[in-house]
Amino acid sequence: MPLFGSTFSPKKTPPRKCASLSNLHLLDRSTREMELGLEYGLPTMNLAGQSLKFENGQWVAESGSFTGDRREMQRLRKRNQQLEEENNLLRLKVDILLDMVS
Repeated sequence: MPLFGSTFSPKKTPPRKCASLSNLHLLDRSTREMELGLEYGLPTMNLAGQSLKFENGQWVAESGSFTGDRREMQRLRKRNQQLEEENNLLRLKVDILLDMVS
């Protein structure tokens, strides 16, 4: 009988085989697309009566769906630019305050 330990040492379990529980890897591509519905197409959304689609990393109005006028678009762009400038100024102020604190 050992003083500082027990003689019990269980056997190590063998590693499990990595078997997939899914049989989808056995199907060909067209069957997988039908089963899983992998044909998503372009993401689209309808916002304030305007239909937009996501292409090349940008939301683009679908042709013929834009009903706004040019003045409204210019006003929105100007407001957007003002808000971006204000946001940049506020970020700068926060950075300065954090530098002053540390």
